[in-house]
Amino acid sequence: MNTILGPDLPNIPWEERPAGDRNVMWRYSGNPIIKRDQLADSNSIFNSAVVPFGDGYAGVFRCDNTGRFMRIHAGFSKDAVKWDINPQPIHMQCEDAEIGKFDYAYDPRVCFLEDRYYVTWCNGYHGPTIGMAWTRDFVTFHQIENAFLPFNRNGVMFPRKINGRFAMLSRPSDNGHTPFGDIFFSESPDMKYWGAHRHVMSPRGSWQSTKIGPGPIPIETSEGWLLIYHGVLTSCNGFVYHVGAALLDIDEPWKVLYRTEPYILNPRETYECVGDVPNVVFPCATLSDAATGRIAMYYGGADTVTCLAFAQVDELIAFTKENSVL
Repeated sequence: MNTILGPDLPNIPWEERPAGDRNVMWRYSGNPIIKRDQLADSNSIFNSAVVPFGDGYAGVFRCDNTGRFMRIHAGFSKDAVKWDINPQPIHMQCEDAEIGKFDYAYDPRVCFLEDRYYVTWCNGYHGPTIGMAWTRDFVTFHQIENAFLPFNRNGVMFPRKINGRFAMLSRPSDNGHTPFGDIFFSESPDMKYWGAHRHVMSPRGSWQSTKIGPGPIPIETSEGWLLIYHGVLTSCNGFVYHVGAALLDIDEPWKVLYRTEPYILNPRETYECVGDVPNVVFPCATLSDAATGRIAMYYGGADTVTCLAFAQVDELIAFTKENSVL
């Protein structure tokens, strides 16, 4: 078995592959786990991030309200399936009033690193950029400098320093519904100044021909960093979002070792095909158990609801290597 280099998390959500299912990733039978109207004023709850916390789990959730304002909310769970989400959006503590002003917040990721949890999100500061904050309790959030100039989306941190520096993947974009997008790597000595930018991957044919972007926090394995990412096809009916996987070099993560030619998940269930934005599966978080190699992936369905899918790390790595085209 390929080894996850991380903690044992024996109580993560899990469901065995259904009989007769030959896919490398399979859906939870109870999807969606969070419906669009879980909060009194929510229009949709999707593209959200979860992490182990205390004796349970915590998360940051994209909750668009019925005014269609994009905000992020904190939440807690004992089993990582049933969630108690704070009805009030996160209010950031910020020492600089200029940075503390932003128009919107969406598509968060959460990364535990050293002694705190870092939250990244698409932050509306004169256009989309990567907002950043940290918390230790998911009650008080301390906003720090935006990572990059606009325009950028999908800021995804690595769960440890690489060569002594903080590291992040992102997808430079434009000010609208970006019809392009490559993944880049950046590093920082202090979480304030980001540089040493390196190209990682570009779109290519088929399901990832329009744009790609990093998804959950990369999983460290004995084979390299396992990156789950989204890829977009422009169809005659608009964008279609899929999920793929890649293995990145452990010391130089801008070097792609393997990359799936076929997707590992695509929109086909009703809750993925019907919603505010049809035909979307958008991965934002994983929980993984080193002892069993189990991976539970959280993803947004049709920009409306939050869902779960599962994979075994050894099978997913083998699939990525056996079906790789660089």
